[in-house]
Amino acid sequence: MVDLKERLLPPKPASSINLRDSSYRPSASGRQPFQGVDVLGLKKRGQGLRSWIHVDSSGNSQIIEVDKFTMMRRCDLPARDLRLLDPLFVYPSTILGREKAIVVNLEQIRCIITADEVLLLNSLDSYVLQYVVELQRRLTTPGDRALEVALEAACTFLDSQAEGKALNSQELFLNSTKAAELEIEAYPLLDELTSKISTLNLERVRRLKSRLVALTRRVQKVRDEIEQLMDDDGDMAEMYLTEKKSRMESSFYGDQSLMGFRSNDGGTSISAPVSPVCITP
Repeated sequence: MVDLKERLLPPKPASSINLRDSSYRPSASGRQPFQGVDVLGLKKRGQGLRSWIHVDSSGNSQIIEVDKFTMMRRCDLPARDLRLLDPLFVYPSTILGREKAIVVNLEQIRCIITADEVLLLNSLDSYVLQYVVELQRRLTTPGDRALEVALEAACTFLDSQAEGKALNSQELFLNSTKAAELEIEAYPLLDELTSKISTLNLERVRRLKSRLVALTRRVQKVRDEIEQLMDDDGDMAEMYLTEKKSRMESSFYGDQSLMGFRSNDGGTSISAPVSPVCITP
């Protein structure tokens, strides 16, 4: 019972260590001996739950909490792919086609698409909420058999945002909050610069231009990623998750039926001849 209690109790903090013990006494150099690191504690802290918006093939949505390793097994994805969806890191826009899932990282839209479900990182961002509503609407439309429509909806939505940011200032103002803020700041600055040229006004215009250039690069990256995906037939073929799943299931059931046929054949091998029991002279 004492051993079980010691195993269940948390390790003692450094302040409660018995310094009279010879193993904890400082060395001749005055340094404290190395006490080690609680590796198990660090591993547990790294396995925190993350909130996801789960949308099934019927368009029903719910909030679920899943840790990283469960998500890796659920979608058959490596850890580096899930790292692309981490909101704590900034990665360029990416669309990855894997064996059983599609990893989408397009600005605010960060999700995993499979043949049966969509898992979207839970967020209060208006773009994310609009994407979920559009996704649910598309999935309830007759004729949509699989969730590949989620990728199409994400690309269509972000492509329209990109067109607005890059081409039409009026549509940009209506569709993009950040771009609208930049536009609101730009007109007064330009008007003031035409009437009075000063170091302060020039510096404000320079900062505004830097923000516009950064926004343009982000939009261009999204557009390039979509165009690269559309131009590559191999990548496009990887996106047909429903067909791949159907082929895998049919192959599995075919192998199962073949094994059942052989087992019911009286145990006779169909590939090797039967050896005679004896040879008559």
